[in-house]
Amino acid sequence: MLGWLENTQYSAWIRDQIWGWPLALTLHAFGTAVTVGFIIIISLRLLGLFETIPYGSLKRLFPVFWAAVVLQFLSGFALWMAKPTQYADDVAFLLKSLLVVVGIVLAMALQGTIAREADAWEEAKPAPSRATKSVVFAALVWCGVLVAGRLTAHLGSLL
Repeated sequence: MLGWLENTQYSAWIRDQIWGWPLALTLHAFGTAVTVGFIIIISLRLLGLFETIPYGSLKRLFPVFWAAVVLQFLSGFALWMAKPTQYADDVAFLLKSLLVVVGIVLAMALQGTIAREADAWEEAKPAPSRATKSVVFAALVWCGVLVAGRLTAHLGSLL
């Protein structure tokens, strides 16, 4: 099945056209930068930095975060389609995929917590330690996505 996918016209276009791979990779890098960047901003705010940003304002970052996740998924799918047989055996890619799923679940939980608790946190500064522990974990997971993605690009199936 993966061999068949690798031989579709779409896969060939991504691999063989002068702009196919670079365009997908550029969009993927942009999506990754926004996703990881916003999680880091949210995490740092909940850890006590950027005190001029109200906790409630963090809610406004999530629509852009989710748009970046969709961009990551679509561009990542295009990159995967170019070489699905290679990625099926790539430990770094499989780790990255697992971390993305964990990161999405954590981001959903974080978004819900911020939506429910942000107003109360404004009153009782700083954010409770339960929230700060979860954002540290979420930030580490998304940084793991970043590292595993780079390992996928540079090491391929050597891992």
